[in-house]
Amino acid sequence: MQKTASLLFLLLIASACQKNNNAEKDLIKKADWLIGNWETKNNIGTLSENWEKVNDSTFKAKSLFIKDKDTIHNESIILEQKGENLSYTTTIIGQNDNKPIRFQLKEGIENELIFENLKNDYPQKISYKKTSKTSFIAQISGLQSGKTSAEKYNMVKTK
Repeated sequence: MQKTASLLFLLLIASACQKNNNAEKDLIKKADWLIGNWETKNNIGTLSENWEKVNDSTFKAKSLFIKDKDTIHNESIILEQKGENLSYTTTIIGQNDNKPIRFQLKEGIENELIFENLKNDYPQKISYKKTSKTSFIAQISGLQSGKTSAEKYNMVKTK
């Protein structure tokens, strides 16, 4: 009887650990729809984000804003899951001494990811909202010079 109880206890623990590991891996899967090349154009120039899957827990992206032939904005992004945490780390050339800034997932639902870093000067919030299979809205927001500010980018999939 004691052997049976011990065996059941071990099976219960193993099952719980397996469910927890699956839940952890599922968190980054909420962002699978980001994979691909995206862009938006306006009268100033073209913003692009190119996302690729590195492995089961990491995605990376390159974001560029091009005006005529000049690169105005050059950013590298890492979306990484460690345990039950999903972080969005951005490194922008020419800003923050080229050091990375990390944002933590505050809210992640099926078609929207919201990351926050309240200690960052601007933005404090970065969000991605899927609007269709071929489009999403990226938004940065927060306080800038003491005033609430937000910038939205309607991104369209190019491939």
